[in-house]
Amino acid sequence: MITAKLRYLRISPRKVRLVTDLIKGLPVEEAERQLRFLTKRAARPVLKLLNSALANAQSNNKLAKENLYIDKIIVEGGPMLKRWQPRAMGRATPIRKRTSHITLILNEKEGSVAPEKKETEPTKVKIEKPPVKPEKKETDLLEELGRVEEEKKPAARPKPAPVHRPYPMTSQAKKKFFSRQTFGNIKKYFRRKSI
Repeated sequence: MITAKLRYLRISPRKVRLVTDLIKGLPVEEAERQLRFLTKRAARPVLKLLNSALANAQSNNKLAKENLYIDKIIVEGGPMLKRWQPRAMGRATPIRKRTSHITLILNEKEGSVAPEKKETEPTKVKIEKPPVKPEKKETDLLEELGRVEEEKKPAARPKPAPVHRPYPMTSQAKKKFFSRQTFGNIKKYFRRKSI
């Protein structure tokens, strides 16, 4: 059994228990993952405590992380800081700023075997040399260059067809043309866009 304690945490025990109840009985790796992505404020100090307990297990008892799980996690109330808040008609209301003491106990899974360290020989990597290409003659190179240059030339774009307008391009001509437009027998007096 590996123990780690966190004392005088300035979060109320009720709020801390919401986090600790989630990870009770979980393997260490799973509990670590849960705490890392939990949005509660108490998650960060509890994660720090879990890492501390894990470090104790690895350095003092030479236990592997994969074999450990959270056996118990106990949250108790610590001393209260007592403050006062002024209220109406000259009264005062007490404020209790609560603290927590957390005790975390890790245990090893039954039937787990300590990992054996195998001494491995460094593997030899064979480096293969690229195959040697036969040298090309100057004439072959020049021919290839000529082909590449021909391929790089952009194809000539066809010219766009001229747009047929029933009126000359001057603004006076446009005005005259559009003022003559009619809808049925009604002459168009109102135009939304001016020309």
